[in-house]
Amino acid sequence: MDLNWLQDFVCLGRTLSFTRAAEERNITQSAFSRRVKSLENWIGVALIDRATFPVQLSPAGRQFLPVAKAIIAELLDARQAIREQDQGDKSFQRFAVLHTISVNYLTARLEELEAKIDTLRARVISDSLSTCCQLLAEGGCDFLLCYRHPDVPLVLDESQFSCCDLGTEWMIPVGQTQAMTTHGWRLPGRASEPVPYLAYERSSFLGAVVDQTISRQNLHLNVRYVDGLVEAIKRRVLNGSGVGWLPFSAIKEELAAGQVQEIGAAALKAQMTLSVFCSPSRLDDNGKEVWEQFVTSEAEKTEQGC
Repeated sequence: MDLNWLQDFVCLGRTLSFTRAAEERNITQSAFSRRVKSLENWIGVALIDRATFPVQLSPAGRQFLPVAKAIIAELLDARQAIREQDQGDKSFQRFAVLHTISVNYLTARLEELEAKIDTLRARVISDSLSTCCQLLAEGGCDFLLCYRHPDVPLVLDESQFSCCDLGTEWMIPVGQTQAMTTHGWRLPGRASEPVPYLAYERSSFLGAVVDQTISRQNLHLNVRYVDGLVEAIKRRVLNGSGVGWLPFSAIKEELAAGQVQEIGAAALKAQMTLSVFCSPSRLDDNGKEVWEQFVTSEAEKTEQGC
């Protein structure tokens, strides 16, 4: 028996799609199918009715699904309890975040939290969104901070966790001021002279958000560079290599200084929500205080009309 088999099965029971479940579990569909089959072989009966579309759980699968969820929860709770007992007052609050959120939001927020919780110790895990979601689902972190966008679903069963919205972030198209003047870059651009475009990996969350935004517009772009990191795209923008979409929090100082300018119409901006997820019942005392600070601070902003 492998814990991954149970987690795969629960994910499939929720999505009823091998393709979507494999994406959420961050493995190939063929590997995912083999692991589900291994679980069925271990139990000795078919858990999935593959003759229907979309696939459905078999009667045995429906019976086993709550059992699998309970086993996963008990194992993760036991692991957390043992870790807390072993670590004592040395335990860390683990934050899984996108790199740009760590740099442009969490670093300053942790300083505020440390001023209020003198025993707080934090470990920040910066990775891709799919990895961060998997860490939260598997108990590998205490808090997940991420962006959300209505057109790009998270690879996370949000119903299993508490969520607090922390604010709004905008993805905005920008270019270096001097390069834009020199080369005459304007959006939507022209078919005869497309604007050089610095793009995110399409498989990344920000790449999906930007693709959804520009797909609605008739833009003439020439992809010159692709990367998964905001800081890499930002560096190329500042070097005058092309235009790119950046979070406002990552480029606001350069905008204020006039190093870069927004390019294109307002419809080319994409609004996202910055949110934090956790499972409060699994938090230790410091973790519960961190969560309370997140919730309280946002409630105060709402009352003040921010």
